This record gives sequence, C-alpha cells and structure tokens, in this order.
Amino acid sequence: MDSTDHDALTAVLSVTGIGKTYAEPVLSDVALTLRAGEVLALTGENGAGKSTLSKIIGGLVAPTAGAMRLAGAPYAPASRTDAEALGVRMVMQELNLLPTLSVAENLFLNRLPKRGGIPLGWIDRRRLHDDARDAMAQVGLEAIDPDTLVGELGIGHQQMVEIARNLIGDCRVLILDEPTAMLTAREVDLLFEQIDRLKARGVALVYISHRLEELARVAERVAVLRDGRLVCVDAMANLTSDQIVTLMVGRELGERIDLGERRIGAPLLKVDGLGRADVVRDVTFDVRAGEIFGISGLIGAGRTELMRLIYGADAKDRGTVSLSAAPGMAPAPVRIASPADAVRHGIALITEDRKGEGLLLPQPVAANISLGNIGSVAPHGVVDPKRENALANRQIDTLRIRTSGPAQPVGELSGGNQQKVVIGRWLARDCTVLLFDEPTRGIDVGAKFDIYGLMGALAREGRALVVVSSDLRELMLICDRIGVMSAGRMTGIFERDAWSQDALLAAAFAGYRSRDALLATHPAGALS
Repeated sequence: MDSTDHDALTAVLSVTGIGKTYAEPVLSDVALTLRAGEVLALTGENGAGKSTLSKIIGGLVAPTAGAMRLAGAPYAPASRTDAEALGVRMVMQELNLLPTLSVAENLFLNRLPKRGGIPLGWIDRRRLHDDARDAMAQVGLEAIDPDTLVGELGIGHQQMVEIARNLIGDCRVLILDEPTAMLTAREVDLLFEQIDRLKARGVALVYISHRLEELARVAERVAVLRDGRLVCVDAMANLTSDQIVTLMVGRELGERIDLGERRIGAPLLKVDGLGRADVVRDVTFDVRAGEIFGISGLIGAGRTELMRLIYGADAKDRGTVSLSAAPGMAPAPVRIASPADAVRHGIALITEDRKGEGLLLPQPVAANISLGNIGSVAPHGVVDPKRENALANRQIDTLRIRTSGPAQPVGELSGGNQQKVVIGRWLARDCTVLLFDEPTRGIDVGAKFDIYGLMGALAREGRALVVVSSDLRELMLICDRIGVMSAGRMTGIFERDAWSQDALLAAAFAGYRSRDALLATHPAGALS
C-alpha cells in the first residue's frame, strides 16, 4: 500500500487548494492531510500563514479558495462553534477564558449541567464540580479547586484550563497554537502525556510552535510554510533543525551573527543602588554608547521590575538613574517619576507584553507608530494624516515591516512585525537609551535575526541598548556584556571574553543560595 492509499484510509481532515486573501494573499494553494493518531507539526516564520490556516480549519476564518473534508465528508464550518460541534477544536495563543468565572464554569460554559434536566433550571453545582475535577485531572490540575476564579490563576495554569476545555467531548482534530509558550517544564511534560493519550484515541493533532526541539519530541511529520505557501511536508525524522530553519526563512542561519563594526564609547546610562522593596535590591551598572548590555536571570529574579524602575513605570525606594547629556559627558542624575519623564530624557522601553502594553491592536500601523511622536504628526494639536502616514511609511521601509500599508490594523500583523512597529515608534523619537524586555518572545527564528540586525544597527549609531531575555544563548550571541539578576540582586557582570554558560547559570542561582542560607540561620526577618 503506498502513502496515498494510507492517507485516504486514515485521513481525518484534508485541505486542498486552500487560499486566503485580505489586502494581499496570505495563503496560496495549501494542501495537507491530517492522519488519525498522529501529530503534524506546522511551522514557519511569523507571517508565513500558520495562524490563518489554523483559523480556517477551526472555523474562525473563511477561505477565499479551496475546500476541506472531514472524515470524508465536505467540511465548511461557518463559525468556531460549528467546528467544535464537529469535533475540530483549537487552543489559541490568546486564551478564550472569562476571568470572572470559575474554572468549572469556564470548562462547561456552553453545557452547564442543570438540576432535573430542566433546560432553564438551576445549575447542578455538585455535578459541575465533579465533571470539572475529571476534566482537570486529564491535564494535571488536580490540586486546583474547580471553584477558583480563572483570573486568580497564573498564565500557565490558565493555558492548561483552556486545553482541558477543548478536550471535553468528542475531539477528532485538535490544533495547538504555541501551547507551551507560558508553561513550566512540568506542565509541558503533562501536556505531552495528554498528547500521547489523544494519539492513542485516534485524534489528529496540529502542533504549531517555534520551538524546534519540541517539534522533534512530539511530532511525526512537519509541514513548513513560507510566505503563505507550503514548501515542505516530510517525516520529522528526515529533517534536522537547521534544515527546517532553512526551509522557513529561505536561507541558512548560522550560530553567530555579525552585528557590524561598532565603537564602544563612554557610559550613556548609569544605574546606582536602584531598588524597590525586596524585588530589586540595590542594583548598580552602566551601559556605554554603542554597547548591547544583556540582563539574564531566572523568572522572578527582578529583571522586568528593574526595567520598569529605570523607565519610571514603578516608583523606586532608593538609588539613582543617571544619563549623559552629550557624547563624552559623564552621566548625571535625572529625575524620572513617570514614563513620560523617561521619554523626555531619551529612554524608551520595548515591553515584553507588546499586545497588552505596547500596542493598540485594533488601530492602524500609522497610529501605533505616531503614538510616541504626537508632536511631529500633530503640530497644531490635531493629527495631520499626511504627516502620520509619511512617518509610518518611513519606519515601514526602514524596518522592513511586512504590512499592506499604514492603514492596516496592527493586530493583523505577525508577532515579529508587531515588534518592529513598537521599535519603529521609538526610533522616530531618536531615543539614546533603549530598554528591550524579552524582544523576541513568541517570534520565529527568521524574525529574531531581523531584530538582532536592527539592534546592531542601533548600537552602531551610538545608542545604548539594554536587553532582557530568558534565552541565555540569545544574550551570548548578541551582547557585549551580560549582567545576571538573582533574587532581586545583580550577582555578576560578565565580559564577552570571560563568560561561559556555566558561570552565567551559577550567578543566576547565587542570590537564591544566599537567601536560603540567611533563612536557615535567621528565619525571622532575615531578608527584610
């Protein structure tokens, strides 16, 4: 039996000639078959069409061209509800939960059990609680009370609740869009265990991720999209990670990156004894003109909190922030009581939560870029559309933002292009100090290298860059020095020629060992 016959016998879902056009084509002539009991990895750069294809399968978006079949029958869902009724479920990056309802209520929102079977009767709370317990046990959430409000859970647990919700009832096709982005290692293991159970039940899974090591662990086949077209479908065992990356971006990416020749100058930013309660503890460092200074550390070490103190988003208890007024001048203390103060002094923050804090998703690209540059686009207090579009077009061209134009809503862009819009806003202000907090989180490897190249260009212009990242390899790739945060303190600053991964990791744990030792000898008030 050849592979075509095998696919015909085991196909759960097939798509043929699928295309989608908005202002321009985003998908063209995509053909795929999902087999029962297997995981198909779907990968590609941001903007390659992965989410659009998934939304078409999940009923959220109608295709412009092509057709689909589910279990041999025509399949054209008019909505997500239609798709779910037919057993096609999708767990999206943007969680579909109501924070003010309990976990149990979120799990069974559309099928709440009623007393006595009366459609409009009282909710059977005991049955709801028991059913929720069973659903939560499938994803390792036994320790959580089903009556807990979803808004009180951490993001990782919310993600697992969303996954559990989609496993209730008859599930024939399950699409997981970046499911591990916010999960701990233990939660990832639980997810993979559940995937194995689903495969044994004959469920077909589409697994979307930029984490290539996960794809090798969980998937049998891989489909690679590039610029809206399917460029490869093959057994995962036949491709290395480097080969997949090359297929994604259309070129080879090495382990090193050339950021160009830079001249490291005098300090532009100096932080001295900066602190807030026990979250950030007396941190001191400086960043020089033309330098990329990395900040590493474990989650909860105080990295983001440090950035917010420098930027004036949170009030500091102690310490100073100093800036150089001109090249070559020694930094002098400045008063930064708010982000507005920071911006006036030439400091920009590219936040880790670009969707929640960095962008107005329904608004056009032009409006988002001009947001930090109102003075230049509204000289008389009213925004001049010509000025606004001219500014946006300059940044689109400079940063190679993939968009149909300044009028496109920024929420329609891929994650990498959204990040470029945020950066473009601040470049238009000519800020001299740029704080990047997790700048490549949720961005594919091709877009990451675009961001790295942009950072190199900014450094060559003599700006000072501070980059917070959870990816230690990323910091070692692009930074001149790396400061390590641990339990709120900066436990070490390492030069490029002097660091090693082991030394950086040891510094990341050093603060916690010190705290443990203090607690062991002075359990009451040792850390006050």
